[in-house]
Amino acid sequence: MELNTSRTTVPGLWDVIREHEGQQFLTKKGLPFTYNIKGGELFTNRRERSITRSTFEKAYEKLIQDQVGEDAPKRIVGPKTLNCYGAPYIWAVFTGIGLIREAQYIQEKLDIDP
Repeated sequence: MELNTSRTTVPGLWDVIREHEGQQFLTKKGLPFTYNIKGGELFTNRRERSITRSTFEKAYEKLIQDQVGEDAPKRIVGPKTLNCYGAPYIWAVFTGIGLIREAQYIQEKLDIDP
């Protein structure tokens, strides 16, 4: 897993996420979902509860602290190790918008399907 911090900063993260509203994403297990945003909350079509803007920002900050710099522990390697509410969806969005690069990511299947 590689974190691409050149894509956006924490303050600009929500704007980037908003740009992809309605786009289809896949969780690491291959479950498709889309999302819409209402204010500071993201609602997926697979869950009734929302994931807040601050949860996304805290997850991104956690990834930056874990992955960037020479002394980075690099312990976060997937949604489970992100260890926050909505982690499978946050991970899928981060990967789908280019913040996280993985050697093999299922999102690529979407580009092949009609």
